[in-house]
Amino acid sequence: MGQTTRPETAGASAQDILDFWIDETGVDKWYVTDDALDAAIRNRFEALWTRVMRGGALGWHPTPANMLAAIILFDQFPRNMFRADPRAYASDALARAKAKHAIDMDWDRRIDGPQRQFFYLPLMHSECLADQDRCVRLFKDRMPEAADNLIHARAHREVIRRFGRFPHRNSDLGRDSTAAERAFVETEGGYGAMVNALRAAA
Repeated sequence: MGQTTRPETAGASAQDILDFWIDETGVDKWYVTDDALDAAIRNRFEALWTRVMRGGALGWHPTPANMLAAIILFDQFPRNMFRADPRAYASDALARAKAKHAIDMDWDRRIDGPQRQFFYLPLMHSECLADQDRCVRLFKDRMPEAADNLIHARAHREVIRRFGRFPHRNSDLGRDSTAAERAFVETEGGYGAMVNALRAAA
């Protein structure tokens, strides 16, 4: 997609997002905690995210690539920009709506490679079991080569089956944890232990 050198502003384009996230950052850094990467996302794209959250419109022509960029902006980037902050989840509903529309239009099938997963992550991040079930089906049916993504989808679904929400978000969102949630996080190994068990069983 080519690298972009234009400074990012509140008018950053869909192509700016795809160039940065897919080409400049790349799959090896997508899920790594990296303060420098978080800062780069804030510097380049927080203004755009904030403008839309305050009621502004993206104004992008509806295409599969533009929808992918919008989903990355609303689902992935806040998790990097606002760690341990309620804003990390503030645009989840918007990301889910865009992802569901794109999937219904089969636009996800027109995006090849590992970047297709970003159409499904808003469902994986949902605290709704129906969304979790759909996410697992999508990874099985539309990204069968992504075995580890499917394991993570199943782990997310199991957490929602057990608790109806993600316990690790409770402190960020000011929610009180139940005794069962505290035990899951503090003594059972939490999400990581669940993923390891699913990998061992695969």
